Amino acid sequence: MEWRDQGILLSTRRHGETSAIIEMFTPEQGRHMGVVRGGTSRKIAPILQPGAQLDVAWRARLEDHIGSFTVEPVRSRAAAAMGDRMTLAGLNAVTALLSFCLPEREPHAALYRRTEALLDLLGDEAVWPLAYLHWELTLLEDMGYGLDLTACAVTGSNDDLIYVSPKSGRAVSAKGAGEWADRLLPLPPVLRGEGDAEAAQILQAFKTTGYFLKSHLAQDLGGKPLPEARARYVEAFSRRSGKP
Repeated sequence: MEWRDQGILLSTRRHGETSAIIEMFTPEQGRHMGVVRGGTSRKIAPILQPGAQLDVAWRARLEDHIGSFTVEPVRSRAAAAMGDRMTLAGLNAVTALLSFCLPEREPHAALYRRTEALLDLLGDEAVWPLAYLHWELTLLEDMGYGLDLTACAVTGSNDDLIYVSPKSGRAVSAKGAGEWADRLLPLPPVLRGEGDAEAAQILQAFKTTGYFLKSHLAQDLGGKPLPEARARYVEAFSRRSGKP
């Protein structure tokens, strides 16, 4: 069994004395693990940095074996990530969430393309937080937890949509919320692609996407805790923007 693809390195860990086990995300093979022989060597180890774009060839005797990778660098994103703590936190959030929620060896081509585009924006502080927010929405959609923010779940109206139902993920208007308003999640305009992407609105939106990541997606994955890397990025963005 063998295949070749290009993808994003999600994680790496030492395996034995000289090898490494890496976790790749590719458009055709999804999240896929394999051994890199000599992966701890001075020649190969610098290539195996999370977020790196790699050309990989995988081979195994049987399909269900872990198999082995040979790797060739396409481009590194380490320089952009290492130059700023918030940028590094963002990269770590993306790779950790993908490792956490993607089924192994299941292709998610649309999510892959969105992820590659997002990581290519690393270091662009002006656009990254909003791009990352939209990426979280894409991740939820691709995993089967997409939000429907087009009309009020109660009245059917498109006007004055300011809440999201924590159960259904559907928008709710001020009129439709009624006495349940204090139990609903915020729906800032930025979540609907409207208005200015102000830091306060993005942080509000992170509260909503974070709820569905934690209380729906993570719960359905056996109640595993959401990767802390996601909270660290939101905290870093909050500190940088000067918002509590």
